[in-house]
Amino acid sequence: MGRVKNFRGAALLVLAMLLSLSLAACGGGGGGGGEQAEEIVVASDIAYPPFEYDEGGEPAGFDIDLMREVGERAGFTPQFQNVTFDGIIGGLQSGNYDAAISAMTITEERQQDVDFSDPYFNADQSLMVRSDSDIRSTDDLAESNVGVQIGTTGADQATALRDEGGVAEVTTFDTVEDAFAALENESVDAVINDFPVSADREQSSGGSLEIVQTIPTGEQYGIAFPKDSELVGRVNEALQEIKDDGTYAEIYERHIGVQPEEIP
Repeated sequence: MGRVKNFRGAALLVLAMLLSLSLAACGGGGGGGGEQAEEIVVASDIAYPPFEYDEGGEPAGFDIDLMREVGERAGFTPQFQNVTFDGIIGGLQSGNYDAAISAMTITEERQQDVDFSDPYFNADQSLMVRSDSDIRSTDDLAESNVGVQIGTTGADQATALRDEGGVAEVTTFDTVEDAFAALENESVDAVINDFPVSADREQSSGGSLEIVQTIPTGEQYGIAFPKDSELVGRVNEALQEIKDDGTYAEIYERHIGVQPEEIP
Protein backbone atom coordinates (compact mmCIF):
# COMPACT_ATOMS: atom_id res chain seq x y z
CA MET A 1 0.00 0.00 0.00
CA GLY A 2 2.87 2.34 0.72
CA ARG A 3 4.19 2.07 -2.86
CA VAL A 4 0.76 2.82 -4.34
CA LYS A 5 0.39 5.90 -2.17
CA ASN A 6 3.83 7.14 -3.21
CA PHE A 7 2.97 6.60 -6.89
CA ARG A 8 -0.29 8.48 -6.56
CA GLY A 9 1.44 11.31 -4.71
CA ALA A 10 4.10 11.60 -7.40
CA ALA A 11 1.47 11.57 -10.13
CA LEU A 12 -0.48 14.32 -8.41
CA LEU A 13 2.69 16.38 -8.02
CA VAL A 14 3.51 16.07 -11.73
CA LEU A 15 -0.07 17.01 -12.66
CA ALA A 16 0.08 20.07 -10.43
CA MET A 17 3.35 21.18 -12.00
CA LEU A 18 1.97 20.77 -15.53
CA LEU A 19 -1.14 22.76 -14.61
CA SER A 20 0.99 25.50 -13.09
CA LEU A 21 3.11 25.76 -16.22
CA SER A 22 0.02 25.88 -18.41
CA LEU A 23 -1.54 28.69 -16.39
CA ALA A 24 1.71 30.66 -16.39
CA ALA A 25 1.93 30.39 -20.18
CA CYS A 26 -1.64 31.61 -20.61
CA GLY A 27 -1.36 34.36 -18.04
CA GLY A 28 1.54 36.19 -19.67
CA GLY A 29 3.09 37.13 -16.33
CA GLY A 30 1.10 39.21 -13.89
CA GLY A 31 -1.86 39.79 -16.22
CA GLY A 32 -0.11 42.48 -18.31
CA GLY A 33 -0.07 40.32 -21.42
CA GLY A 34 -3.80 39.73 -21.23
CA GLU A 35 -4.50 43.45 -20.97
CA GLN A 36 -2.07 44.24 -23.78
CA ALA A 37 -3.94 41.87 -26.10
CA GLU A 38 -7.12 43.97 -25.81
CA GLU A 39 -7.84 45.83 -29.04
CA ILE A 40 -9.94 48.98 -29.23
CA VAL A 41 -11.22 50.87 -32.28
CA VAL A 42 -9.92 54.45 -32.34
CA ALA A 43 -11.48 56.96 -34.75
CA SER A 44 -9.28 59.65 -36.32
CA ASP A 45 -9.49 61.99 -39.29
CA ILE A 46 -6.14 61.05 -40.78
CA ALA A 47 -5.75 64.19 -42.90
CA TYR A 48 -4.58 66.70 -40.32
CA PRO A 49 -0.77 66.88 -40.20
CA PRO A 50 1.24 67.01 -38.01
CA PHE A 51 -1.34 65.34 -35.72
CA GLU A 52 -2.48 62.60 -38.07
CA TYR A 53 -1.58 61.77 -41.66
CA ASP A 54 -0.95 58.82 -43.97
CA GLU A 55 2.62 57.58 -44.26
CA GLY A 56 3.12 54.67 -46.62
CA GLY A 57 -0.42 53.47 -46.08
CA GLU A 58 -0.16 53.62 -42.28
CA PRO A 59 -1.43 56.30 -39.88
CA ALA A 60 1.27 58.55 -38.44
CA GLY A 61 1.59 61.80 -36.52
CA PHE A 62 1.55 63.29 -33.03
CA ASP A 63 -1.85 61.89 -32.05
CA ILE A 64 -1.07 58.46 -33.46
CA ASP A 65 2.23 58.14 -31.60
CA LEU A 66 0.66 59.46 -28.40
CA MET A 67 -2.26 57.02 -28.56
CA ARG A 68 0.03 54.07 -29.21
CA GLU A 69 2.11 55.04 -26.18
CA VAL A 70 -1.03 55.45 -24.06
CA GLY A 71 -2.25 52.02 -25.17
CA GLU A 72 1.04 50.38 -24.29
CA ARG A 73 0.78 51.70 -20.74
CA ALA A 74 -2.98 51.35 -20.31
CA GLY A 75 -3.13 47.76 -21.57
CA PHE A 76 -4.73 48.02 -25.02
CA THR A 77 -3.77 48.15 -28.69
CA PRO A 78 -5.40 50.93 -30.74
CA GLN A 79 -6.76 49.96 -34.15
CA PHE A 80 -7.13 53.27 -36.01
CA GLN A 81 -10.10 53.88 -38.28
CA ASN A 82 -9.91 56.80 -40.71
CA VAL A 83 -13.17 58.79 -40.60
CA THR A 84 -14.39 62.30 -41.38
CA PHE A 85 -14.04 64.60 -38.39
CA ASP A 86 -17.69 65.65 -38.19
CA GLY A 87 -18.78 62.00 -37.88
CA ILE A 88 -16.59 61.12 -34.91
CA ILE A 89 -18.91 62.13 -32.06
CA GLY A 90 -21.90 60.40 -33.62
CA GLY A 91 -19.81 57.26 -34.10
CA LEU A 92 -18.77 57.29 -30.44
CA GLN A 93 -22.39 57.71 -29.36
CA SER A 94 -23.56 54.83 -31.53
CA GLY A 95 -20.80 52.52 -30.29
CA ASN A 96 -18.90 52.29 -33.57
CA TYR A 97 -15.69 53.44 -31.89
CA ASP A 98 -14.21 52.87 -28.44
CA ALA A 99 -12.25 56.13 -28.49
CA ALA A 100 -11.20 58.97 -30.78
CA ILE A 101 -8.03 61.03 -31.06
CA SER A 102 -8.12 63.68 -33.74
CA ALA A 103 -6.87 67.05 -32.44
CA MET A 104 -10.34 67.45 -30.92
CA THR A 105 -10.84 70.49 -28.72
CA ILE A 106 -12.59 69.90 -25.42
CA THR A 107 -15.73 72.06 -25.42
CA GLU A 108 -18.80 72.23 -23.18
CA GLU A 109 -21.01 71.37 -26.13
CA ARG A 110 -19.04 68.23 -26.99
CA GLN A 111 -18.90 67.20 -23.34
CA GLN A 112 -22.67 66.84 -23.40
CA ASP A 113 -22.30 63.98 -25.90
CA VAL A 114 -18.95 62.33 -25.07
CA ASP A 115 -16.42 62.06 -22.27
CA PHE A 116 -12.89 63.41 -22.61
CA SER A 117 -9.54 62.47 -21.18
CA ASP A 118 -7.45 65.07 -19.42
CA PRO A 119 -6.09 67.66 -21.90
CA TYR A 120 -3.03 66.63 -23.89
CA PHE A 121 -2.33 69.66 -26.13
CA ASN A 122 -2.67 73.44 -25.93
CA ALA A 123 -3.73 75.17 -29.16
CA ASP A 124 -5.01 78.46 -30.58
CA GLN A 125 -6.66 79.32 -33.88
CA SER A 126 -4.95 81.08 -36.78
CA LEU A 127 -5.76 83.09 -39.89
CA MET A 128 -3.99 81.89 -43.04
CA VAL A 129 -4.00 83.67 -46.41
CA ARG A 130 -2.10 83.63 -49.68
CA SER A 131 1.21 85.43 -49.37
CA ASP A 132 0.16 88.13 -51.86
CA SER A 133 -3.10 88.86 -49.98
CA ASP A 134 -3.99 92.26 -48.54
CA ILE A 135 -5.69 90.52 -45.59
CA ARG A 136 -3.60 90.98 -42.46
CA SER A 137 -6.07 90.19 -39.68
CA THR A 138 -9.67 89.18 -39.00
CA ASP A 139 -10.52 92.90 -39.21
CA ASP A 140 -9.97 92.67 -42.98
CA LEU A 141 -12.47 89.86 -43.66
CA ALA A 142 -15.70 91.84 -44.10
CA GLU A 143 -15.81 91.13 -47.85
CA SER A 144 -14.03 87.77 -47.75
CA ASN A 145 -14.94 84.12 -48.17
CA VAL A 146 -13.33 82.12 -45.35
CA GLY A 147 -12.67 78.39 -45.68
CA VAL A 148 -12.94 76.03 -42.70
CA GLN A 149 -13.12 72.31 -41.95
CA ILE A 150 -16.65 71.29 -41.07
CA GLY A 151 -17.37 70.54 -37.42
CA THR A 152 -14.23 72.24 -36.06
CA THR A 153 -13.70 75.09 -33.64
CA GLY A 154 -12.20 76.99 -36.58
CA ALA A 155 -15.61 76.72 -38.24
CA ASP A 156 -17.21 78.01 -35.04
CA GLN A 157 -14.81 80.96 -34.99
CA ALA A 158 -15.52 81.89 -38.62
CA THR A 159 -19.27 81.49 -38.17
CA ALA A 160 -19.23 83.79 -35.14
CA LEU A 161 -17.35 86.41 -37.17
CA ARG A 162 -19.87 86.08 -39.99
CA ASP A 163 -22.79 86.45 -37.61
CA GLU A 164 -21.19 89.64 -36.27
CA GLY A 165 -20.82 91.00 -39.83
CA GLY A 166 -17.06 90.54 -39.87
CA VAL A 167 -17.00 87.86 -42.60
CA ALA A 168 -18.95 87.85 -45.86
CA GLU A 169 -19.15 84.09 -46.39
CA VAL A 170 -18.00 80.84 -44.74
CA THR A 171 -17.31 77.78 -46.91
CA THR A 172 -16.98 74.39 -45.24
CA PHE A 173 -14.82 71.48 -46.40
CA ASP A 174 -14.66 67.84 -45.34
CA THR A 175 -10.92 68.09 -44.60
CA VAL A 176 -8.60 70.96 -43.80
CA GLU A 177 -6.41 69.87 -46.74
CA ASP A 178 -9.36 70.67 -49.02
CA ALA A 179 -9.65 74.11 -47.38
CA PHE A 180 -5.93 74.80 -47.91
CA ALA A 181 -6.20 73.70 -51.55
CA ALA A 182 -9.16 76.05 -52.05
CA LEU A 183 -7.08 78.88 -50.60
CA GLU A 184 -4.21 78.15 -52.98
CA ASN A 185 -6.48 78.06 -56.04
CA GLU A 186 -8.25 81.25 -54.90
CA SER A 187 -11.64 79.67 -54.28
CA VAL A 188 -11.56 81.18 -50.77
CA ASP A 189 -9.72 84.21 -49.44
CA ALA A 190 -8.56 82.86 -46.07
CA VAL A 191 -8.63 79.81 -43.81
CA ILE A 192 -9.27 79.81 -40.07
CA ASN A 193 -7.87 76.68 -38.45
CA ASP A 194 -5.82 75.35 -35.53
CA PHE A 195 -2.45 77.11 -35.41
CA PRO A 196 -0.13 74.04 -35.32
CA VAL A 197 -1.78 72.52 -38.40
CA SER A 198 -1.74 75.78 -40.35
CA ALA A 199 1.90 76.33 -39.35
CA ASP A 200 2.77 72.90 -40.75
CA ARG A 201 0.97 73.75 -44.02
CA GLU A 202 2.68 77.15 -44.22
CA GLN A 203 6.07 75.49 -43.94
CA SER A 204 5.31 73.04 -46.77
CA SER A 205 3.67 75.62 -49.07
CA GLY A 206 6.92 76.92 -50.58
CA GLY A 207 6.04 80.45 -49.54
CA SER A 208 2.62 80.58 -51.20
CA LEU A 209 0.68 80.61 -47.92
CA GLU A 210 1.28 82.44 -44.66
CA ILE A 211 -0.25 82.84 -41.22
CA VAL A 212 -0.97 86.50 -40.62
CA GLN A 213 -2.66 86.26 -37.23
CA THR A 214 -2.77 83.99 -34.22
CA ILE A 215 -6.26 84.01 -32.68
CA PRO A 216 -5.90 83.25 -28.96
CA THR A 217 -8.60 80.84 -27.82
CA GLY A 218 -6.93 78.82 -25.07
CA GLU A 219 -8.18 75.55 -26.57
CA GLN A 220 -7.04 72.15 -25.34
CA TYR A 221 -7.26 68.81 -27.13
CA GLY A 222 -8.55 65.67 -25.45
CA ILE A 223 -9.09 62.01 -26.30
CA ALA A 224 -12.83 61.37 -26.66
CA PHE A 225 -14.85 58.36 -25.46
CA PRO A 226 -18.46 57.21 -25.31
CA LYS A 227 -20.18 58.41 -22.15
CA ASP A 228 -19.15 56.50 -18.99
CA SER A 229 -16.38 54.57 -20.73
CA GLU A 230 -14.17 52.60 -18.35
CA LEU A 231 -11.19 53.54 -20.50
CA VAL A 232 -11.09 57.16 -19.32
CA GLY A 233 -9.40 56.47 -15.98
CA ARG A 234 -6.83 54.13 -17.48
CA VAL A 235 -6.00 56.61 -20.22
CA ASN A 236 -5.64 59.51 -17.78
CA GLU A 237 -3.19 57.52 -15.67
CA ALA A 238 -1.14 56.67 -18.75
CA LEU A 239 -1.23 60.27 -19.99
CA GLN A 240 0.09 61.54 -16.70
CA GLU A 241 2.96 59.05 -16.76
CA ILE A 242 3.83 60.09 -20.31
CA LYS A 243 3.86 63.77 -19.34
CA ASP A 244 5.91 63.15 -16.18
CA ASP A 245 8.66 60.92 -17.57
CA GLY A 246 9.59 63.03 -20.61
CA THR A 247 7.92 60.88 -23.27
CA TYR A 248 5.37 63.59 -24.06
CA ALA A 249 8.12 66.14 -24.75
CA GLU A 250 9.86 63.65 -27.06
CA ILE A 251 6.68 63.04 -29.09
CA TYR A 252 5.98 66.79 -29.19
CA GLU A 253 9.43 67.71 -30.50
CA ARG A 254 9.35 64.86 -33.03
CA HIS A 255 6.19 66.19 -34.68
CA ILE A 256 5.96 69.88 -33.77
CA GLY A 257 9.67 70.58 -34.13
CA VAL A 258 10.22 72.34 -30.79
CA GLN A 259 10.01 71.53 -27.10
CA PRO A 260 6.59 72.30 -25.57
CA GLU A 261 6.50 75.65 -23.75
CA GLU A 262 3.94 74.19 -21.39
CA ILE A 263 2.55 70.69 -20.88
CA PRO A 264 -1.21 70.62 -20.19
